[in-house]
Amino acid sequence: MNIFVSNISFKVREQILSDLFSPFGEVVSVRIIKDKETRRSKGYGFVEMADANAGNAAIEALNGTMHYERNIVVAEAKGKKEESTAA
Repeated sequence: MNIFVSNISFKVREQILSDLFSPFGEVVSVRIIKDKETRRSKGYGFVEMADANAGNAAIEALNGTMHYERNIVVAEAKGKKEESTAA
């Protein structure tokens, strides 16, 4: 299950996010999105968990909680939007 995490502190690195989610189940991968030029965190990322039940438990427990002085938003990641066919 892919989980979208936003409002992440700029101090947080992948390992910290992995440690935050690991009590709920196996963390397959963690990716914090960074600015291409500055390499600075954009404040959001994705955590992939091996099992949907673990992912849902993590979302339920962590959404809206305080992490590094910020209320993080944790939700199931939606797929990339298809290109719109605007006229």
